Amino acid sequence: MGRPYPSLCTTAALGTAAVLVAGAALGAAPAAAAGPPAAPVADSTPGLRFHDIPGSGGITLKGNVVTPAGAKEGAKYPLIVLPTSWSLPQVEYLAQAQQLADSGYVVVSYTSRGFWLSGGKIEVAGPPDVADVSAVIDWALAHTAADPQRIGLGGVSYGAGISLLAAGHDERIKAVVALSGWADLIDSIYSGRTQHLQAAALLGGAGVLTGRPSDELNRTLTDFLGSNLAEEDTMIAWGRKRSPAAYLDEINANGAAVMMGNAWGDTIFPPNQYASFFDKLTGPKRLEFRPGDHATAEATGLLGLPNDTWTDAHRWFDRYLKGERNGIDQEQPVQLKSRTDGGYEGYRDWKSVGAAEERIALAGTKTIRTGVDSGADGGIVLLSNALDQFVKLPPAASIPLLPRAFADVRQSQPYGSARHIRGTARLHTTVTSNKESGTLVAYLYDEGPLGLGKLVSNAPYTFHGQRPGHPFGVDLELFSTAYDVPAGHRLALVIDTVDPLYIEHNPAGAQLTFSSPSTDPSYLSVPLREK
Repeated sequence: MGRPYPSLCTTAALGTAAVLVAGAALGAAPAAAAGPPAAPVADSTPGLRFHDIPGSGGITLKGNVVTPAGAKEGAKYPLIVLPTSWSLPQVEYLAQAQQLADSGYVVVSYTSRGFWLSGGKIEVAGPPDVADVSAVIDWALAHTAADPQRIGLGGVSYGAGISLLAAGHDERIKAVVALSGWADLIDSIYSGRTQHLQAAALLGGAGVLTGRPSDELNRTLTDFLGSNLAEEDTMIAWGRKRSPAAYLDEINANGAAVMMGNAWGDTIFPPNQYASFFDKLTGPKRLEFRPGDHATAEATGLLGLPNDTWTDAHRWFDRYLKGERNGIDQEQPVQLKSRTDGGYEGYRDWKSVGAAEERIALAGTKTIRTGVDSGADGGIVLLSNALDQFVKLPPAASIPLLPRAFADVRQSQPYGSARHIRGTARLHTTVTSNKESGTLVAYLYDEGPLGLGKLVSNAPYTFHGQRPGHPFGVDLELFSTAYDVPAGHRLALVIDTVDPLYIEHNPAGAQLTFSSPSTDPSYLSVPLREK
């Protein structure tokens, strides 16, 4: 749960400005209500056609259909349905839809309910959104040259989440490509019981500009951002209903072939929750992680430019909708690209990633004051990890200059050889607070010889209801990553209490003490690629 107003996803690289320009080009006014559906056009005319498509509950969805140029009368073609991302109109996928149509698909894309000229209100991938997918499939089978035995679904961000959810509710779906989406909404936007503030502000603004949030969404976000713990169980239930992980059994039973892709630095849907879900899928599956932030790995493909993510998406559809023996199912199902190396690495499953471990002991006791940003932080939503992707400039901090009164800093010895971090680093420590509530944020840095630390990973952790002065254990998973630490560098773990990315819950005068009891030593577990 967590955005200030309508939450969930926008295709980052295009941005809100591009959303508005694209919508204006279609003559779309964000707050306008959708009109009644136009009479359906039943033909296989090649090229692009715009349609009003009946959605669930009697609303109208604004959509478009792209048909293969060589379509023959009476012939049937595999169908791909593409729900749009958060805040984006139906033109989002035109470049990819045309490429797919050129290779023999009927492609139907539609503006998700509650946005632009589509009817209804924003339900955040709720049951009406899932029902919309089935309604669009019904319409496509009745009014296009779509083959009912070969139906695929895909999308970026919001469209990815809706696609995964639909795969658990409509057994007609045979293949899914879910890019920069979520499997567990709670673990994405409330990880460590901490609200993700910058993402909420960005996406909330985009949602208000381009859509009509439902009353339920407004209530949920008000409680969430207001830290209304009395409604926490209700908010979690709201998020669980919108999490594909809650429908894992149904997705596995329906058996769709699922390809998932995400970026290491996704500040809206961190990669951990995708990886955990992937390992539990039992059908044909593929997981790809690359450098970048939310939807930046797919962005150039939306513009029609060469793009690894979309190339593999096409191969996935070709294999499982056309039956082509293109080899994608023979490759290792987990494909990773390091943030510091240009090549891809294949693994048989997520558990094999980071199979080796380095455990760094965190001895001694350290007390820090809260409420002050030490200078260690996760950067700026979308921007910082995009810079890491394109110019290798991740968020950085001078480790020697971090104020120890507000930050607990632990360092390894310099490494004589490179360390290839792969997977999920884990922090285990004991915390004592003089207040009942508090927030801490852990950062892992690659520290060079001059003390400059480049951010490898981070994660927040918030606690409530602890007895002041009584120690308690903390187990925190940092966001998964793939990063190569050069020889001569060291790892630095920094823990402070304020980060502009997150809402913090540190009362005035709060202090946190980190200790390592002999009966339960503190440590940082760093996952490494096996040699």
